Parts: sequence; structure tokens; C-alpha cells
Amino acid sequence: MLKIGLTGSIGSGKSTIASLFRVLGIPVYIADIEAKKFLSDPEVILKITAMAGDEVLTSEGEINRRVLAAKVFGDPEKLQELNSIIHPRVRNHFMEWAEIHKQSPYIIQESAIIFESGFYTMFDLIIVVSAPEEERISRVILRDGFKREEVISRIENQWPEYLKIEKANFEIKNSDVDIAIPQVLKIHQEILNISKTSSAQKWKK
Repeated sequence: MLKIGLTGSIGSGKSTIASLFRVLGIPVYIADIEAKKFLSDPEVILKITAMAGDEVLTSEGEINRRVLAAKVFGDPEKLQELNSIIHPRVRNHFMEWAEIHKQSPYIIQESAIIFESGFYTMFDLIIVVSAPEEERISRVILRDGFKREEVISRIENQWPEYLKIEKANFEIKNSDVDIAIPQVLKIHQEILNISKTSSAQKWKK
């Protein structure tokens, strides 16, 4: 089984591409969803409030993700500290999830920060989803109701798109889903072929 990383800058349409792979029968792990679940962990809440202050808590004692994001995305040190709290938990959970799906020819983890987190080393192949920057900004404003400045701040805390493309094995240009679908089908077949070759090589050993 191959582990595939699916990444891209904010607003590139990673979730749309991930859903296309899921339609093809490929198990997909959405790192952002799992990371948000860990924000309910009492130990994580304590560590985050120690790092960012009680103002990131709601009146019910839960993490206010919008307030937390506003604090950490303007402070690289706090962002790194937050990542050090969440990322190891997500990584361990992903490895447990991967074991459940080990009979699949390949699995995918969708994550915006595969390169930034250093987790790219755990994947056999990386797919980057790309889209023009202005289009990405517009998508996020429409989807999340963020101000333009907030989106740009998040973009600046991620690797530039060109660098991700350089480091990746595959690129999916996602200016439009109709353009993306043939690329997904092509890459899916290529990865299946690689998976078969990889399995054959392991069997020979």
C-alpha cells in the first residue's frame, strides 16, 4: 500500500480533488477535520490556553477556532507552537487509520501543510493541487467569509505554490473541476501502476 500526500495552498480546491479520489474507491484522510477534533481534547485545550491565553476559549470552555487563528497566524512562533501540539497527534492517528486500510492499493492524506509540517517524508508520493492566486483568494472569501487580508495572511504562512509544485510528484491544475477530472483519472491510474510494481518488488524480496 502506498501512502499519498495531497496538498496545495489554501483555496486550491484540495477537498474537491480528494472527493474525486474517494469516488474512485480510494480511502482519504482529511487532516484538517481530524485536527479540529483534537481541539476538544482537554489536554490540548490546556496546552493551547497556556500558549495563547484564555481569550481563545468560548463561554463553554471550548476553543474558538476563529479567535485562535487570528492570534497564531500573525505570530510565527505561536503558530509553530500550536502545530507542535496538534501535528504529532494527527500523525499518530493517521498511521492507525492507514493500518485499517492497508489492503487498499493506496491511501491519501489531504493536508494543507504537508511540506510545512515536515510530514512529507512519510509519504511515498505527493500530489499538489494548484490554482491561480486570485482565484484561491476569492474561493476562501466566498467559502469562509474571511476578509482578503486574512486569506493573504494564511497564504503567507504556507510555502509558495511554485515550491510545492517543484517538490511534488504530480500536479493537478484546478482552475475548474471539469479540467481537474481527467488529471485525477490519469494520476489514479499511474499510482495504481506504481502500487502494482511496488507490491511485486516487495513480493520478490
